[in-house]
Amino acid sequence: MKMRTKKLLAILLTLALLLALGLGGMALAAADDAGFADVPAGAWYAEAVDWCCDNGLMTGTSASEFAPAAPLTRAMLATVLYRAADGLAPADAAGFSDTTPGAWYYDAVIWADSEKLMQGYGDGTFGPNDPLTREQLATILWRYDGEKAAPAKDFPDSAAVSPYAKTAVDWALAGGVLLPREDGAAAPRANAVRAEVAAALMVYLRADGLPQQPQTQPEPEQEAKILVAYFSVTQNTAGVAQKLAEGLGADIYEITPEQPYTADDLTYESDCRANREMNDPASRPAIAGAVADMAQYDVVFVGYPIWWGEAPRIMSTFIESYDFAGKTLVPFCTSGSSPFGDSDAKLRAAAGSANWLAGQRFAAGASAEAVMAWAKGLAID
Repeated sequence: MKMRTKKLLAILLTLALLLALGLGGMALAAADDAGFADVPAGAWYAEAVDWCCDNGLMTGTSASEFAPAAPLTRAMLATVLYRAADGLAPADAAGFSDTTPGAWYYDAVIWADSEKLMQGYGDGTFGPNDPLTREQLATILWRYDGEKAAPAKDFPDSAAVSPYAKTAVDWALAGGVLLPREDGAAAPRANAVRAEVAAALMVYLRADGLPQQPQTQPEPEQEAKILVAYFSVTQNTAGVAQKLAEGLGADIYEITPEQPYTADDLTYESDCRANREMNDPASRPAIAGAVADMAQYDVVFVGYPIWWGEAPRIMSTFIESYDFAGKTLVPFCTSGSSPFGDSDAKLRAAAGSANWLAGQRFAAGASAEAVMAWAKGLAID
């Protein structure tokens, strides 16, 4: 391994110990005001959130929210470690099928993989938007320590540990790196959340000499302008889109076909309009109207129902109608049983150089809490 600095080990150990304690196990001093509506002044993590934001280490998910309980993604952790270690991504390293060159996390992911601290799933993917778990963190530290053997530990949820992480979790528990929860469980698959990471960064970096206040006051960041664009015939996708727009304070735009779909158009067992369109890759149903000013948006959520394992052809009409260069696009879909799969493959290819994030499938009637839990875990701030 090429980079093994004390600074990197210290931040990893601090992060591991804080994650092990859980949200209720911290005893940090409370800040007077962390500046976010969802960070109470008396919360154990308030001072850490305030300090990390003041020092430019983390930002809110919006101007008014920090999302302290939102999970930390694998790409986010790779980026934190990359910056903390002053890493340099190998120029000739191969990427992963689900990472995009030029994306905000790309160099960090390549660096973490080359250092063998965080690697892919073995199928050519890295899972940049997947939440980081406690067992993954234990594995990172275990690899750092030379993958040493460890005596098996007895804990209530030992069967829940993934096979690849068993020795790592035993090693972490035996050495006190990963502490069990109050009931003795290791909670190997519990997610790491933003509040815990903020606390870890403050505890380590403040001790390492980083000033509490930046030397110069940075310019305030502009809040991302978000649009939720969706196509919906049965209103299932419309319901998710409306919850998403309300939760994010985003604008909303319905992709309305110039020729509306009727019930007969969706009679799939017949030679209906929907069948004809989906069987013709070149089909581009016309859209009535257009987004008034697409250039103003930084992030565009793109919603649709799944038809035959794909996005309806009218979604290709929409994507091909605008220039998304420099924007982040986030797909979501609704279906009764079909997974998200590669339903967005054609749309992603047509979006050019846009930063296209991994999508999410929702069932009909998905709750606002479920929709926003997903949205707040995305790296769009």
